[in-house]
Amino acid sequence: MVWVIPAFGVIIPNLTGLFGDLGVGTITYWFGYLFFVFTAYAIWYGNRTLYLQQRRNFDWFSKPAMKIFTVLFSNIFYTAPVTVLLCLLWYKISGLPVAWEAIKSTTLFTVIAVIFITHVYETAFLIKYREEDRLRVAKLERSRAMAELEALKNQLDPHFMFNSLNTLSYLVEQDRNVALKFIEDLADIYRYILQNKQRALVQLSEDVEFLNRYYRLLQLRFGHSVHLDWDPPEQGDELFIPPISLQLLLENAVKHNEFDEHHPLEIEIRVRGNRLRFRNSKRGTMADAHSLNIGLDNLNERFKMTTDRPIAVSDGDNFFEVTLPIETIKA
Repeated sequence: MVWVIPAFGVIIPNLTGLFGDLGVGTITYWFGYLFFVFTAYAIWYGNRTLYLQQRRNFDWFSKPAMKIFTVLFSNIFYTAPVTVLLCLLWYKISGLPVAWEAIKSTTLFTVIAVIFITHVYETAFLIKYREEDRLRVAKLERSRAMAELEALKNQLDPHFMFNSLNTLSYLVEQDRNVALKFIEDLADIYRYILQNKQRALVQLSEDVEFLNRYYRLLQLRFGHSVHLDWDPPEQGDELFIPPISLQLLLENAVKHNEFDEHHPLEIEIRVRGNRLRFRNSKRGTMADAHSLNIGLDNLNERFKMTTDRPIAVSDGDNFFEVTLPIETIKA
């Protein structure tokens, strides 16, 4: 507005011959520049007012045809008459004979300039609108993802508590002292769940520590019927996964297999690059496969939301393997 509008007020009259025979030594010549700069501002602000008005009533997305029509109508049927009237006023003030060819050229140049500037305005507006729309969609997607993630997390509590209470019921009948120990460890485990429920990611070493607590609970019930083989990586504090991931896999392995001390359930956990492999031996018939799928679907959705990568499941004849993506965050 500071440079472009005055530039049009200076350039167009010289291009179209509105100054006629006036020379630089006359006051009228220099007054003409002021007059045409004023004309440029009058045309600019008039079109700007019409442009903002029609933008409030029409947009490119809902009414594109009406948008084009109103833009062209306001540009041509405001710009052209105003330009002609102001040019005639200039000739009257300057005392020059009316030159209709100069007026036609000036009107044509002005209409083209206004259409060009309006195009620039619309392009800038559409780019800005697109960015705002993308931000708005991103915020909505984030809100939806957070709501879904929270719902998935909330599914963990009743599932874990249901299985734990079943185990406790079994232990109470078998050994009261072991049941009391189970209750103490269970309280520590549930405290971990509550503390990490709102966190999207935890250190792998932290989740493994929670896994070991749960493994000790299983040993209270099953003795040496479950073997856990874990080879911790050197950079464990830099590796992150969603909380309670490993415990869910161990719980599924115990729930969906048959085992005893003579035929123990073998669990192996290894980290390779940015992946963690959780493999358990398969014994007997997989019970309640539908429940297994629900647990893994829940885990898969949590990983996709927090790491943007899904888990991988491999179901062999003698083993069941789940591969989890790992996030690396260096301090």
